Amino acid sequence: MRRVRMALLGGVAAAALGSVMWTVPAWGQSATVSRAGTGGGMSMTAGSSKLTNELAAMRLATAKYATNLNRAKAAGYQVITPMMPNMGIHYMNPSITGFDIRKPQILVYEHHGSTWQLGALEWVFPSMPKTPPLKNATFGFFPAACHYKDGTFIPDENSKTCPTTNPKTGSAFNFWHPDLTTMHVWVWYPNPAGLYSSTNPLVAPFNGG
Repeated sequence: MRRVRMALLGGVAAAALGSVMWTVPAWGQSATVSRAGTGGGMSMTAGSSKLTNELAAMRLATAKYATNLNRAKAAGYQVITPMMPNMGIHYMNPSITGFDIRKPQILVYEHHGSTWQLGALEWVFPSMPKTPPLKNATFGFFPAACHYKDGTFIPDENSKTCPTTNPKTGSAFNFWHPDLTTMHVWVWYPNPAGLYSSTNPLVAPFNGG
């Protein structure tokens, strides 16, 4: 039952967003279900006071985690990836279900020395939403995988074949998820690639973790 419980976030598989085993291009491709031609650009207003208010609400709700990783951990967020190039280190809260702008399922942090800076918030979906949850939202994709306590993962379409420990790191199995649609929102770090882009060229200096 643990595989099922940890694999689902309110009916949506929990996202594990990275490992050195996957390359950046797999995350750099985005798709959109919006008719607007912005491509999820960095204009925060985007002609929409609703979006502006939603982004402000996201920042207010997560300000307590902006530079305080320990507080995020105390709230239930746990590491699910090592440093993903041009993205960050991902922390997931398995108790958060569904889409709530004030409760991101995943926090994406940038790490430098002893400091931590929140970069993006992230949500996951079992498939491409027919109606984007945010104006002009674009989406990424992550394939099914087995995840481990140290944040590493092994791609696998079948939860039953997940090794109980990672053969390379020895870390214990944590959870499995099926194919996922992902949505990043860069509310804590500017991103010239777009508000919803999976990757951010400006966080490249933190790629060393």
